[in-house]
Amino acid sequence: MQIAYYPGCSLHASSQLYDIQCRKVFRQLGIELKEIEDWNCCGATSAGKTDYFLSVALPARNLGIADSSGLSEMLIPCSSCYNRTLVSQKILSENHELKNRINTELSSKVEGKVKISSILDILVSRADSGEIAEKVTKKLEGLKPACYYGCLLTRFPADIKISDDVENPRGMEVVCKALGAEPLDWSYKTDCCGASAAVNDTETSLSLMAGILKDAVARGADCLVTTCPMCQMNMDAYQDRVCDMYGITTKLPVFFITELMGIAMGFTPEELEIDRHFVDCLGLLKGLKLV
Repeated sequence: MQIAYYPGCSLHASSQLYDIQCRKVFRQLGIELKEIEDWNCCGATSAGKTDYFLSVALPARNLGIADSSGLSEMLIPCSSCYNRTLVSQKILSENHELKNRINTELSSKVEGKVKISSILDILVSRADSGEIAEKVTKKLEGLKPACYYGCLLTRFPADIKISDDVENPRGMEVVCKALGAEPLDWSYKTDCCGASAAVNDTETSLSLMAGILKDAVARGADCLVTTCPMCQMNMDAYQDRVCDMYGITTKLPVFFITELMGIAMGFTPEELEIDRHFVDCLGLLKGLKLV
């Protein structure tokens, strides 16, 4: 089975390990990710703050390429890319004048045929069907993750219908349970980590990260798990600073969902590049005898 694949900028740069893991895990599930040709940046949150037309047109070009691929569904692992692309598709389906204006300049026209799916859209259905459990060779027994969705995966600046609960999503928990882990209930699963504001408003972002980390620790989590490259980067790369500033004595590894899946499916930490995190992840996995 083939699915169109838009990795976005993060998965070709700072979160390249996420791209590697996605390809390995989905291949194990019998899904070939076919990266769309000559894709461009979706504009992320920056375009939406500076130029409305660009915020729609940038992902529209990728939509046109996906529509012309002959595939019916496109996976977008990055929450920001998923959000912006889905919003652009929605806007263009309702604003035919804007769609015609953009299509005039595109070699691959936006037709609105391709289904845009987040990584959880695809994984939850495979968890519900039992396909993921069938691929598990080592259950993640004893692992207690706090599933961190961030603010972009379920909330949109448009009327977008999603399959999960907006304020209390449960999809990642479904996948974690299929892997044998014990995901915890907690209060900060959809709170913002500061995203790119970590660069230009660091103090505010660190405060947001501290609230997330404190609650996860208080609930007894031994790690965070996410699908968003920006959330993973912030909570991982800034965690030492957050702990020092806010007196947090417990540090939590920050996994991508694909890392937990990969370990449960029998991949080695080296194959998944788990050693590339800022906060050590291997100590927890070794302590639980998962690697």
